[in-house]
Amino acid sequence: MDDIHLSLLFGILFLMIVLSAFFSSAETSMMTINRYRLLHMAKDKHRGAILVSRLLSQPDRLLGLILFGNNLVNISAASVATVITLKLVGEEGILPASLVLTGVILVFGEVAPKTVAALHPERIAFPFAYILQPLSYLLYPFVWVINKLANGLLRLFGINTGAPSGDGSLTIDELRTVVREAGNMIPMRHRRMLISILDLENVTVEDIMVHRSEIVGIDIDDPPAEIIGLLRDSQHTRLPVYQENIDNIIGMLHVRHILRVLSDKDIFTIEDLKRVTVEPYFVPLNTQLHIQLRNFQKQKIRVGLVVDEYGSVQGLVTMEDILEEIVGEFTTDLQTYDQDIHPQEDGSFIIDGAATLRDINKQLKWELPTDGAKTLNGLILEYMERIPDPGTSLRIGNFAMEVTQAADNAVKTVRITPLRKNDSRDTETA
Repeated sequence: MDDIHLSLLFGILFLMIVLSAFFSSAETSMMTINRYRLLHMAKDKHRGAILVSRLLSQPDRLLGLILFGNNLVNISAASVATVITLKLVGEEGILPASLVLTGVILVFGEVAPKTVAALHPERIAFPFAYILQPLSYLLYPFVWVINKLANGLLRLFGINTGAPSGDGSLTIDELRTVVREAGNMIPMRHRRMLISILDLENVTVEDIMVHRSEIVGIDIDDPPAEIIGLLRDSQHTRLPVYQENIDNIIGMLHVRHILRVLSDKDIFTIEDLKRVTVEPYFVPLNTQLHIQLRNFQKQKIRVGLVVDEYGSVQGLVTMEDILEEIVGEFTTDLQTYDQDIHPQEDGSFIIDGAATLRDINKQLKWELPTDGAKTLNGLILEYMERIPDPGTSLRIGNFAMEVTQAADNAVKTVRITPLRKNDSRDTETA
C-alpha cells in the first residue's frame, strides 16, 4: 500500500514539474512573440494568432494567470517532495531533497522550457493559447484579486498601470532597423528601396537639384536659329525659358509644344515661344523630398525651379530626380558620370569640383561627408577655409585629394585617391 502511495506521490511530483514547464514556456513565448507578425497572422484569420492577440490585449491578466499557475505548481511540487522525503529518509533528508528539487525545477521547469520558447515562440504560444484561454476564465476570480492587490501596491509608488508607456508603434529609426535586419525575407533590392523611402525625410531638394550653373535653358534674346539648335541637341523635354539670366524666368517650355509651332511655319517668333510656355513652378530650397514628391503629385507637375529665401533661382529639381533616390538610376543619360568622374589607371579619380557629394558617393560607393557642403568644391573650401592653389594636397577621412585645377574663385578639378582605413587621419594640407 505504501508503494502505491509513493508511486502516486512521484506521479503528482512529475505532473507538477510538467505544469511548471508549461507555465514557464507559456510566459516566455507570449512575451517574446513577434507582435507585428502576430498582427499579420491574426488578420489572415489564424486561429492561434487570434487567441494569442486576445490574451496579450490584457497583459496584466495574462501575467497574473501564468504566474499564479506557475507559483501554485512550484509550491505544490515542494510540498509533495517534502512528503516523499519524510517517507523515504525522514527529516534529516529534507535539506538535500530541497536542493535536488530546486535543481530539477530550474532545469526542467524553468531554464529548458523558457529557452525552447524563446527560440520558437510561435510553436509554443499558438497551441498553449487554447489552454490558457479557458484557464483565464476558470481562474479569473483569483487572478482578479491578485491584479487588484498588485496594481494597488504599484499606485502607492506612483506607477499608473492604466497608462502604458507607449502604443507599440515603430519609429522611423526602428522601422529602418527592422528592414535592414529582415535578411532573406526581403530581397536586397527591395530593402534598399524601402530604406531610401524612409530616408526621404532626411534629404532636401537642395541635395539632389541640378545647380543653376548647370541648368539648360532658353534665353529668348538668343536668335531663333540658335534656340532651335539648342532644342535639337537637348536631352531634356522640359526647359526653363528666361530673359538675360536664369533669375528672370518667363516660363517652362515642353519641347513637344514648340515642335507643333514649327510644324506650321519654318521659323518661330519670340511671341510664339512665350505663347507655348507654361507658368513656372517654384520650390523652396529646404523642402524635404517626401513633401516635394507629394507636392508634385498634387500639382500634376514634373519639374520645379528651386529658389532660396530671397527668391533667387538656385537650381532645378524633377520628379525623376526624387524617384531615382528611391529606385536608383533609371535614366538613359550616362553623360553625367563621364563628364564629372574620370577613373585613372593608378586607381585615382579626376572629379569635377562642381560634382555633388551625394552623386560621387552613390556612383563610387564612397562615404564623403555630406552634412555640410553639397559639392566637392564646397567640401574642400569648407575644410581649408580658403581658395587653394593648383597642386594643393589634403586628406579628408579616407581620401587623399590633390587640387589639379582652380580658377574663378573655385576648385575646378580634383584628383582623389581612396586610402585604406588605417591610413586615414585628420585633414592636412601641403
